[in-house]
Amino acid sequence: MATSSRTWQRDWAVMPGEVLLEALEDRAMSQSDLARRMGRPIKTINEIVNGKASITPDTAIQLELTLGIAADFWVNLESAYRAQLARVRSEEELSTYGAWATAFPVKELARHNLIEKESNPAGTVAALLRYFRVSSPDAWEMQWLAPAAAFRASPTYESQPHAASAWLRWGELLADQISTTPFDANSLQGIIGEVRALSRQDLALSRQRLDDLFASVGVALVLTPEFKGVRLSGAARWVAPDKALIQLSLRHKTDDQLWFSLFHEIRHLLQRKRIDFIDDEQASSQDADELDADQFARDTLIPPDAYADLLGAGAITTQTIREFAKSQGIAPGIVVGRLQRDAHVSRLHFNDLKRPIRFGT
Repeated sequence: MATSSRTWQRDWAVMPGEVLLEALEDRAMSQSDLARRMGRPIKTINEIVNGKASITPDTAIQLELTLGIAADFWVNLESAYRAQLARVRSEEELSTYGAWATAFPVKELARHNLIEKESNPAGTVAALLRYFRVSSPDAWEMQWLAPAAAFRASPTYESQPHAASAWLRWGELLADQISTTPFDANSLQGIIGEVRALSRQDLALSRQRLDDLFASVGVALVLTPEFKGVRLSGAARWVAPDKALIQLSLRHKTDDQLWFSLFHEIRHLLQRKRIDFIDDEQASSQDADELDADQFARDTLIPPDAYADLLGAGAITTQTIREFAKSQGIAPGIVVGRLQRDAHVSRLHFNDLKRPIRFGT
């Protein structure tokens, strides 16, 4: 999946003037002879020969008439030469941004085949620019740092924007591969019951149905491993006016965290304002939108009245958790996670009821 548009490119370029000089020698013509035949100043011909002047399309046609060598040949030769000179200048400039590149999780990006592994700093910088689809580090800052106020950035994003943006970009790339209908909030609300019920299945069995359900309401659902040190749990973003993205990291790798994070992000998409949210565990618990999303996830997965009945029914055991989860149509792990978060049971207890989640499922 490495983001690359590169094809084979030679690391050398033929100066058109050198070819022109050879053509003149083959025809026993001097630069003065050519200038006279073309009706051009000898200075212009000399500048072309020495690479100081370019062969324009008009000049190429004159060379075709004078030397019998196709105008397209000269135009293509000039274009290739100038492009190579520009590439050399670009590589020299990119090599000065080596320190910028080190702020990204380059090894992890390469390991996940998101960028190609390069052997020099300039190549690494170019690979990152291709990944983000920007032309320079300055353009990256304009694209990924300047708009930070446009979404609810997490503390992790604010402290590690390079690595966090790389994770978010991964989500965008995967979302590009997912076809969705136009987003509809009412339709998203309408699938919540079936999405919730799928928690009782192993993710390997329910994943395709989940993907299809979300795509049918205008949401691309993607799961991407977190990068080292980037403690993001999820994101709810708008990748197009009629297409939303929910990206989850599965950082705790248990089903209770997966489903809580999923419903948390669903709530963000259902809010009136279309704001991009990036969530992690370091986010302020006083943020109204985050509190609202947490409450929505809790109450949707386990309705308050039912939860109160569970707490008032006596001792909490493996059996009571299993029976309660079955009666609610949700996975037992979700119940355990809620009880642990609310400190009704120890975080060391009942973890065997949580289903492990792994990528590739």
